[in-house]
Amino acid sequence: MPTSLTDIKSHLDTRLGEKVVVTVQVGRNKTLERHGMLAETFPAVFVVELEEDENLKRVSYSYTDILTKNIEMDFTDEVSEES
Repeated sequence: MPTSLTDIKSHLDTRLGEKVVVTVQVGRNKTLERHGMLAETFPAVFVVELEEDENLKRVSYSYTDILTKNIEMDFTDEVSEES
């Protein structure tokens, strides 16, 4: 992933509409994995529409979450190419 906020936003702008797996750091050694589609990007946040989740349909994250490695994003085409 790019290393500045503007680079991260422009990279995500090119991936709009693609399926994504977001891994969220929720605790010291705990992670939460969410599957969805990159729906929208805004100046400070981006929105992921989730495929299946009990209570949530859309989740927003900040670009700083990627920069500080609080979340990791893997696009499904990148995951299938590595396998």
